[in-house]
Amino acid sequence: MTSDPVRLWGAAAMLLAWLLLCAAIVLRRRLSQRAATRPVQWIVAYASQTGSADHLAQLTVATLKTAGLSALDCSLSELEPAQLRQSDRILFIVSTYGEGDPPDNALRFVRAEMQGAPRLGHLHYAVLALGDSSYAQYCGFGRALDQWLGACGANPLFDRIEVDRGAAPAITAWQEHLCHLAGAVDAPDWSEPAYADWRIVERAEINAGSAGEPVFRVALAPADGVFPDWEAGDLAQVSVPGEPGLPREYSIASLPAEGRLELLVRLHRRADGSHGSASGFLCLHAPLAAPIALRVREHKRFRIGENRWRPLILIGNGTGMAGLRAHFKERDFRAIDCWLVFGERNEASDFHYREDVEASVAMATLVRFDGVFSRDQEQRRYVQHVLRESGAALRDWVERGAAIYVCGGLLTMAAGVHEVLEAELGKAKLEQLADEGRYRRDVY
Repeated sequence: MTSDPVRLWGAAAMLLAWLLLCAAIVLRRRLSQRAATRPVQWIVAYASQTGSADHLAQLTVATLKTAGLSALDCSLSELEPAQLRQSDRILFIVSTYGEGDPPDNALRFVRAEMQGAPRLGHLHYAVLALGDSSYAQYCGFGRALDQWLGACGANPLFDRIEVDRGAAPAITAWQEHLCHLAGAVDAPDWSEPAYADWRIVERAEINAGSAGEPVFRVALAPADGVFPDWEAGDLAQVSVPGEPGLPREYSIASLPAEGRLELLVRLHRRADGSHGSASGFLCLHAPLAAPIALRVREHKRFRIGENRWRPLILIGNGTGMAGLRAHFKERDFRAIDCWLVFGERNEASDFHYREDVEASVAMATLVRFDGVFSRDQEQRRYVQHVLRESGAALRDWVERGAAIYVCGGLLTMAAGVHEVLEAELGKAKLEQLADEGRYRRDVY
């Protein structure tokens, strides 16, 4: 038994947080059950991996309420069976994750409802599908949801609207239909928050000699010197010159207390040898003194939230270290256990934020670190191999209440990690963790 007072206080705080979390879950379920029995004129159900659909759902509810209508929003996984079967009007705002997959906060609904065919002839609905046309399964989940609702007899209020990378005309079309249905005249302002002028204060290639494309650490500061608030897990949106309607999103690697907003950017090279518009701008072409249009966007699904006092398992690869670094640096302020599993090509050139990892290990914030460098041995090894070999430790951490955060490439890492987690923890347990917000992913 430890006599370290910091550890004892940390353990006591974790127990208190666990009790509060249990109370919050019970309260939320009771409120949700009550909401299911109350007559609500409109429900807005969203499914979002990075928060875009969540934000649009809030704006949609605000517009309905402006017209004097009762409305509530909830994630698709929080939509109760009674609400689906008794409500007259539900608006669905959903994004697509990966190649046609539902976001994590839609999985419970997919399992519980979309595997069957309930009779929904009473329901009038509309679907706003968010997607990216560069993917083969563009708006795949939104289309699947729309088709399923139609097959169950639900009645569309208007044709499905598809939004390609946040395209304003499609959002405007949704607003117009919404105002027509609600009879709203003075609708709330749906414009995105304004960009601010930022400056690059430091830029450095950090993987010289790597077998992969160059990775740059880009540190920025607001031109007026006033930093906005953000949390570990949040995103920076950068407006690229010549493409103002297509902001690029990057995980923020730093915390506000560090006095800089730091990004990890891999320089993308197209098939013709040219560089990607955003990565080329940030890594090579943006002058240090020139203004860069940037804004911070909260990423609720990758924030620490209710997991603040839980042990944390961080898993990632490549530039996904940015999203993980903010979380384990934030843990430096608390005596709560953290386990980091990070993968890249070679330790000598690709160990991003090595100094920070070693400092957190020395502070015992990172009580375990597994660096997996695939090309440093004859047989390739990846993060999923370490997780499979550490199955007993993984199960022990989860039983102690740990939350799992995954950040990095979908195809290069996250899919394999998900398979191992299912195998080691069991599919039902992993689904339970996702439903509880203890399994969160920021993958691309």
